[in-house]
Amino acid sequence: MVSAPGDAQDGRIPYDDLPDGVVVADDSGAVVIVNVAAERLLGLPSDELIGKDLGSVLPLVDRSNRDWWEVCNPYGGLAIRTGHPERPLTLVGGREVLVSARYLRPARLGRVTRVVVTLRSGAARERWDRERAELVAMVAHELRSPLTGVKGFTSTLLSRWDRFTDAQRQEMLATIDADADKLARLITELLDIARIDSGRLELYRRPTDLAESLQRHVARRIAAGGAPQNFRIEIPAPVGELWVDADKVDQVIGNLLENAQRHGSGVITLRLEPAPGGVAVTVSDQGPGVPTELVGQIFGRFWRDRRHGGTGLGLYIAKGLVEAHGGTIGVGRAPGGGAAFRFTLPELNPEDA
Repeated sequence: MVSAPGDAQDGRIPYDDLPDGVVVADDSGAVVIVNVAAERLLGLPSDELIGKDLGSVLPLVDRSNRDWWEVCNPYGGLAIRTGHPERPLTLVGGREVLVSARYLRPARLGRVTRVVVTLRSGAARERWDRERAELVAMVAHELRSPLTGVKGFTSTLLSRWDRFTDAQRQEMLATIDADADKLARLITELLDIARIDSGRLELYRRPTDLAESLQRHVARRIAAGGAPQNFRIEIPAPVGELWVDADKVDQVIGNLLENAQRHGSGVITLRLEPAPGGVAVTVSDQGPGVPTELVGQIFGRFWRDRRHGGTGLGLYIAKGLVEAHGGTIGVGRAPGGGAAFRFTLPELNPEDA
């Protein structure tokens, strides 16, 4: 365990305070520094590693099972090389680590006097690759059905237009329109995820009447065939206009309503009320509720109840949009035993937004 290159007092961060593993070798290839994070990754204390050859301390192989130190040859390779960017390599035993290196030369084109290697676990990268593969699979699955419908009905209408009545043509065009809406929504969700994950989500705030927004959502659901008695709006105390991105808050409410209709049952209640520092909106149903063991998972990307379908993106996006406003979102038990999703939004002045 080594504290070099300095301490907090001289403005430099000690190696042991770094989150990534650091291994440093001298001009002969002997290891002179191993920090705490590297000890954890290698499973050995530094006093068993100091003084050993760099290749034996870090027995790395690439994906072609070649010895990495023979491939890169830091001490005897090209004099113009200064290191290599991060890449996945494997330690003996099969554990993948992400490794980058820097070759220090006192003079340009001079001999290497020190090799600094940083390494970190490849578990996060594996998880990201797995999620990316799941995203591709989900998108392909969700695109297939509406695209098949659009293509099928379009081809039929183009080739056999005169064989159908006006009513039949109207029905097929309505189906095409609905499938196109599904495609547009999926694309919007994917763009939202990209912006949320990259921190590039922008808010366009304006004075918004949340009570009116709730009423509009319910009216839209009833117009789409929902029974009026299955929706209830509660506003126990007056709530003024809120300075928020109206479109994104609408999206949050819509996602929670759709989730309640898909997974819940009975009457869906939308409650708007003042909360400390802002307002709170609760969307509750009379269904089975959310099992305690799943409460920490349902806001994750791709989580979904396979019995009811869906992309598994709605709650993840809702959480990202609420948190972008500086609010919070969570789920609990409704008075009737179902799920109660509650999100809060802070009250901001136009000057603070």
